Amino acid sequence: MVTEKTQGVRRRGRRPGGADTREALVNAAREVFIEQGFDGATVRVIATRAGVDAAMVNHWFGGKEGLFAEAVLKLPFNPQDIVRDLLAADPEHVGEAIVRLFVTTWDNTGGGVFTALMRSVASHEEAAVMLRDFFFKHIFTHVIGRLAPDNHDFRATLVATQIVGMGMVRYVAKFEPFASAEIDTVATAVAPTLQRYITGKID
Repeated sequence: MVTEKTQGVRRRGRRPGGADTREALVNAAREVFIEQGFDGATVRVIATRAGVDAAMVNHWFGGKEGLFAEAVLKLPFNPQDIVRDLLAADPEHVGEAIVRLFVTTWDNTGGGVFTALMRSVASHEEAAVMLRDFFFKHIFTHVIGRLAPDNHDFRATLVATQIVGMGMVRYVAKFEPFASAEIDTVATAVAPTLQRYITGKID
């Protein structure tokens, strides 16, 4: 007897409640949170995109908060690797290295989880803490602490204003022509400002 299964055709309908359901929910949630932020995303929309029953969100994650933590607040890379790469750059061109690193990473994922974080910071305190800790605590304080002559914390926050602002304009608000500008164009325009924040005079 020929069936959909023997033909290799995947049946339509909802997934069963197994481990693949959990993974499907995380992937769908990440997409929806990136598109709509924490407030705009609903459990029903996420479940529909994942092809599962909405009850599975509570079953696996205890609700939207838990799903947000799993899909967005667990970063897909190690901040220590970023610090290592930036400190390996020429100190006189670390501003350019920062721009190229973040824009290249974000462009490859359409903004990725950082878009979800930036869309959610106004309504979700944990997203704001994650964004602040990632840039300030885990990356820029370590880099600037090694390279800057003084005012390390203030310089780190100045650098963060540029990077977070750049991410907001390029991937969330999508202001043109900046949103579609080539990486070389962005680096040429922004890097000198970052370099001054890191090694130049700021008073």
